[in-house]
Order: sequence, then C-alpha cells, then structure tokens
Amino acid sequence: MKKTDKKTAVAVRHETAEPPKMTIYEYEEKYSRRQNTKGARRWLSFLIAAIGVALFAILFYISFRVWESNNIAGYITGGVCLLLFILFYIVPLVRILRTGAFITNVNVFGARKAQRHNRKLRRSVSEKIIDFTAKVDGVGWYDSETVGKLAIALRTDDDEAIKKHLTSLYRGSVKKSAKALIMKSSLKSAAYSALSPAAKVDAVLVVFVNLQLVKDIVYLYGFRPSDARLMRILVTVLHNSLIAYGLGGINVGSSVVSMMGNAVKGIPILGNAIAALVDSSVQGLVNGTLTTVIGYQTIKYLNKEYRLQNILDGVDISETEVELEEACADLEKELKNKKKLAQAV
Repeated sequence: MKKTDKKTAVAVRHETAEPPKMTIYEYEEKYSRRQNTKGARRWLSFLIAAIGVALFAILFYISFRVWESNNIAGYITGGVCLLLFILFYIVPLVRILRTGAFITNVNVFGARKAQRHNRKLRRSVSEKIIDFTAKVDGVGWYDSETVGKLAIALRTDDDEAIKKHLTSLYRGSVKKSAKALIMKSSLKSAAYSALSPAAKVDAVLVVFVNLQLVKDIVYLYGFRPSDARLMRILVTVLHNSLIAYGLGGINVGSSVVSMMGNAVKGIPILGNAIAALVDSSVQGLVNGTLTTVIGYQTIKYLNKEYRLQNILDGVDISETEVELEEACADLEKELKNKKKLAQAV
C-alpha cells in the first residue's frame, strides 16, 4: 500500500471513530449544582402546607360569611368548599408528587444509581404513553406512528430507540398538546376572573386553575420536575395568587371611567357597566397571562430535566470506577508497607 493510502485510511478511521464520552467529572462541573435534596423536600412540604392552610382559611371565611346570613346555605357552602379543596388542591398535588422524577443533579458517587433509575423511569413513561394511546380515543396527545415505534423499541428492549422515540414525541406532539392545555387553562382562568365576585375568590381560583394545569402537563409528559424545581413552580403559583388577590381589590374600571370625563357623565348606569367590564377584562387578561407563565415554566423544567437525563445516560462512569479501585489498591499497599516498617523498627 502506498504511503498516501495509509494516511487516507488513518484519516478515515479517525473521522468515523466515536467522539470521546463525557466523564462524570465533566458532567458534574457543567450541569450539577450544589443542592440540599432533603432540604428542598422539606421546603416543598412546608410550602404545600402553607398554601393549603391559606386556601382552607379563605374557603372557611367565605363559608362563615354565608352562614352568618343563612345557616343552611352556610353549611351547603362549607361542604362545597371542602369538596373543591379536596378535588382541586389535594388530589392534583397527590398525583403530581406520586409521579416519578428524573435524577439529574448528581456527582460521581450517585451517577450509576441515577442512570439505573432514569432508565427504569423512561420505560415506565413509555408504557404509560403506549397504554394511554391504546385505551383513550380522540384526545390526540401523542403521535400514534411514533408511539407504535416506541412500543416496538420497548418490546425489543432497545434503550437507544426508546430514548430516540421519546425525544421525538416530546419535541413534536407532546409539545403541541402542552401548548393546547396551556391555552385552554389560561382562557379558563380569564373567564373565572371575569365571573369572580371578590378578590379572595380570585386568589383561590388562580391556585386551583394553575395547579390543575401543572398536574395535566405532568400527566402528559409522564414525569414531574425535581423537588427543587417543583418548589419553584409552587412559589410562582403562590405569587400569581397574591397578584390576583391584589388586583381584585383594585377598582380598575372606576379609574378608567373617571379618565373618560364627560363621555359617561350623567349616565351612571352606563358608567358602572363600563367600569365592571373594564375590571373583569383587565383582571381576566392578567390572570390568564399568569396561568400561561406557569404552564411554560413547567414545560421548561420538564424539557431541561429530560435533556439532562439523556446526557447523563451517555456519561462514561467506568473510567471513574477503575480510578477508584486503583486508588483503594494503592491505599491498601501503602498501609501494608507502613505496617512492615513499623514491625521492622
């Protein structure tokens, strides 16, 4: 073989060779963050309890005010409020928390365990999507052709194909379905705000609608954000509720009508109607926008954690394990040498 042919062959082998895998040290430096996992879980529990107590107090206040006017109506209102609290706060939270989350914030010591956990969760998510597509007609959340390929990959135990088809779903039909859910919930939030009679009711409705949206998106994706990111989402839900409460206590419409000057002067009924219309439309727009923010924040976190678990799955950990074994062997050898020296002395 000519010299130039040998060089060409070497160049071809070099080009076709797989690029070196990222080591766990590189992954840790680039993607992992110092984070107290147990602390995040405790703060998440505290936040859930705090929002729950605040909601329960508002609902109790509403029921009590109705009871002061009419005892029977008050008991009925109390029962309805309790049912709403369970259905739209307790149930969504339980379903969200019972859904699995990917482990992505790891170091060298927990990487192997995280990889095993994430592979198992990917399969579980795939099974849920396949089962949902087979049993539920007319929803159209997932592309049926890709789901069929995912089912074949799952049957043949092809982990790379599972990742490929899941990624295709998340970038395509799932993303489209999530946007549709956000739009639907945002319109619902805006409509409820327009019908809401009081600022307290506005605040409660925002929490219920926002939390329901997070639950629906988590169900759509098949996994939930980590405890730390879920806590940030709930902080945003609380923030949105406080904004809705503050906005509900401001008579926006009256300010606008007063600026209109003589246009409605002498027509108080018309002026009041315009004030109510402006109030409801402004509050509806703000609350709907806040719900949209919650939806896209949830999608952002889910997509980020799915992307990170894919990267972590390809990280080379074997090199690290060999280094650890060599370090332990060197330590054992050094201790034996020191023992021999001590005995000699």
